[in-house]
This record gives sequence, C-alpha cells and structure tokens, in this order.
Amino acid sequence: MEAVPLIFTSGWASGINAYAVVLLLGLFGRFGGADSVPPVLERTDVLIAAAVLFLCEAVLDKIPYVDSVWDVVHTFVRPIAGATVGALLAAHDPGSLGEVAAGAVGGATALLSHGIKAGLRMAVNTSPEPASNVLLSLGEDLSVAGLVTLAVFHPWLAASAAAVLLLLGGLLVWFAVSRIRRFWLRRKERRRARARTPGHGEPREAEGFRRPDRDPAR
Repeated sequence: MEAVPLIFTSGWASGINAYAVVLLLGLFGRFGGADSVPPVLERTDVLIAAAVLFLCEAVLDKIPYVDSVWDVVHTFVRPIAGATVGALLAAHDPGSLGEVAAGAVGGATALLSHGIKAGLRMAVNTSPEPASNVLLSLGEDLSVAGLVTLAVFHPWLAASAAAVLLLLGGLLVWFAVSRIRRFWLRRKERRRARARTPGHGEPREAEGFRRPDRDPAR
C-alpha cells in the first residue's frame, strides 16, 4: 500500500503541473534510485518531452490571461496525466490498489487540484498588475517540486500535506469567488443608483442661458 499516498500526491501535483510530475519522478527513478518509480517514466524520450513541455508551461503560466487559456487547454490533459501516472504506479507495485482504482484516484485528485488552480488564476487575473501571477506560479512550481520530492521518500507525509493544500485551495477559491461576486454586485448597484439620479446624464445648461421651452416669460 506504499503506492497509495504517492498516487494521491502525484495526482494533486499533476493537476497543478503534470509535466513537472513526470519529469521529477523520471529523474528520481533514473538518477535517484527511487524504486517506487515505474521504468517507463525513466525513459530518455519521456524525460526530454516532459522537460520541453515543462519549460513551455513555466513561461506561459506566468503571463496574465495566457495562463487561463493554458488552463482551459489542460482541463483534460492534467486529469488524464494524473490517472496515467497513478495507474503506472499501481502496476509497478502489485500489492497496492488496482490499476483502474489507482487511475481513478489520480485522475479525480488531479481534476480537483486543476479546478482550484484555474479558479485562483481567473481571480488573480482581475488584478491590474502581473506580479501576482508570477508569484502564484512560482509558488505552485515550488509546491509541486517539494511535494513530489517528499512523496518519493516520505509518501504518507507528502499525501497529508497534499490533502491540506487541496482543502486550503478550495477555501481560497470560495473566498475569491465570493469577493469578486460582491464587487460586481456593488458596482452594478452603483450604476443603478446613478441611473436613477434626476438629471443624470443630461448636459448642464450654460449659466445665464435657458432653453426656450423653459423660459418663464412664455
């Protein structure tokens, strides 16, 4: 059952950055002596492809609005990657979950973390400055690298941390969405209030000039 926490953690990390998960697991398996990593992830072609895609994501994920488009494109990629990695880990450890069950755990966890990531990015993109996008992306990269590394050597501790981050991420998304919703509601109410103000939107009359239809002499 040692593969179970690794499957859960890799699923969470795949929802944030699937290419980093494949790259890190492959490197640990090939050069770090990690017995829990399937040999297929250690292949040279897999490592090269994961490295190239990881570099692309590292750049695009830090550009406002481009990151949200990238998230939309990866709505299916990340859960599939999480399910695939989970199934490979289960197949490499016959005493753990079945491949189908492991794929379901990895895919579902990746889908949840992906939804949280995409929701937070959409909320952050409402801010006018790009620094928050860069900082959030760097934080995500470091979290993925740290938890995947921890999962290889201390799987249960990493799984516990991933569960906490999943819960905190969900709370942050709920908080951000509620704040944005209240902001738009207040803005809409202010517009309605201005529209109800008498004379709102009418041009001011020049001083000493009256329109003919308002001349009291008539």
